[in-house]
Amino acid sequence: MRERATAEATVEDFESATREVADLQGLMELAAEEGDEAMVREIAGQVPAIEARVRALELGRMLGADDDHDAIVTINPGAGGVDAQDWAEMLLRMYLRWCEGRGFKTDLLSKQPGEEAGIKDATILVKGPFAYGYLRAENGVHRLIRISPFDANKRRHTAFAGVSVVPDLGDELTEEEVEIRDEDLEVSTMRSGGAGGQHVNRTESAVRIRHVPSGFVVRCEAERSQHQNRETAMKMLRGLLFEKARREREEAFEEAFVGDKSEIAFGSQARTYTLQPYTMVKDERTDHKTGNVHAVLDGDLDDFIETYLMMSADRKSAKKAPKSNP
Repeated sequence: MRERATAEATVEDFESATREVADLQGLMELAAEEGDEAMVREIAGQVPAIEARVRALELGRMLGADDDHDAIVTINPGAGGVDAQDWAEMLLRMYLRWCEGRGFKTDLLSKQPGEEAGIKDATILVKGPFAYGYLRAENGVHRLIRISPFDANKRRHTAFAGVSVVPDLGDELTEEEVEIRDEDLEVSTMRSGGAGGQHVNRTESAVRIRHVPSGFVVRCEAERSQHQNRETAMKMLRGLLFEKARREREEAFEEAFVGDKSEIAFGSQARTYTLQPYTMVKDERTDHKTGNVHAVLDGDLDDFIETYLMMSADRKSAKKAPKSNP
């Protein structure tokens, strides 16, 4: 039913945009015949809105059935010490603001504060149509260059944080697709570090699971029940294994993007955010850039996400295209 509703909405949007374009073409021909410049200006004013709708339809074409899932986003600081922990918290705020702007709901699954500032890690569940499809563009290492607020000498520092995005698959995966054996899991429990009153201080409700074959480690402390936290952690692990298999199928899987095997440091960044000596955000994969860093940090990510998805779709199309004989 969800797939049908999505397909019906796509067809409706396409037909509506087609009618609007046809209507504007008719009006433009009429304005040209009558030499009505005021009508031409009015028609021109409606073009940007239609272009935005067409771009949204084109972007929707880039999203497949596997993309229509909620997303689990994990942020880990890398090289950079306290600056990296502070940078990880800035990224968490950026994604929360982006979700708020799109009307997506978010649940904080886990968050460990840093000793001095920032966070040691955080995981959020993002609920919304194609949340995973959009946010998978954020997978990778994010680099920040700025004057460090933690340096008394006001020197420029570079900090790194890793972002991992996986789908919330629920129980959709079968054992044939991703096999998770109990003997491959190392499960430990601990007291939750978050708010929750006396309950979390008396019980070990937080759950940490390590998948030995892959090395993936997941943690959840959002629920009061250890059983519920284990279920959520298993969802996160299934998502990680699914993402790994997807990238291997596409011959584009890079361990630096997922899990804590990666080195979150120089030479592996997906995007660079420069605040000093100039302001710029540049995606190293697509070369898309903007000088409005503060807007991006406030959640204005749509252009970066769309550019990445368009590039990924073009590469897939190029791989599938038949090769011509010389």
